[in-house]
Amino acid sequence: MELDKKKCIPCEMGGESLPQDQIEKNLEEVPNWKLSEKMIGREFEFKDFKEAMTFVNNVANLAEAEGHHPDITIHWNKVKLDLWTHSVDGLTENDFIVASKINKLNGE
Repeated sequence: MELDKKKCIPCEMGGESLPQDQIEKNLEEVPNWKLSEKMIGREFEFKDFKEAMTFVNNVANLAEAEGHHPDITIHWNKVKLDLWTHSVDGLTENDFIVASKINKLNGE
């Protein structure tokens, strides 16, 4: 099943992070996201601050619906998102599901 068709599952109870081979496989399904230590991240660029904030609000709505939230950094027309699952101190499928849905929000 495609990642953007899946729904995040609650992960407050902890668990295991994904093995490296699964992380690499999932990265192939979320273009432009980069692995950095135990998280994935991506930067988006927009024409101006207002467009960037519209995107951030859409990401916030998506994150609330999924129950899985990225760290967000905003610099005028640039938005940096980082995803990892805090409860396992690493990456889970939820991170890739949200990344895939964020790419769709961006028209990808």
